[in-house]
Amino acid sequence: MPGISPRCSRSRSAWRTSTGPSGSPTSHGKLDTSGAPDAPTPQAGDLAHYAPWRNLALFYRDGERSPGLVILGRLDDSQTIDRLATADRVTIEPLT
Repeated sequence: MPGISPRCSRSRSAWRTSTGPSGSPTSHGKLDTSGAPDAPTPQAGDLAHYAPWRNLALFYRDGERSPGLVILGRLDDSQTIDRLATADRVTIEPLT
């Protein structure tokens, strides 16, 4: 997976679970999830695709075992992961 660099803004949002919603990463077709674990348990910093809803998820805290979730990658900077919990908006860009 290519490197990613999230930018987090610092205002509180009206919703709080363990992920933030986003649009579909598969608007041009269905993501092949064959070979993915049936129900991974996500951790803070995981970037994932939730196949049933075709959503992209970035976990700002540990989640529960989730059927249909496909972990795509993981942030490795603990300070960035900590900032996710208070971010209202996150922008994901490829590292250059």
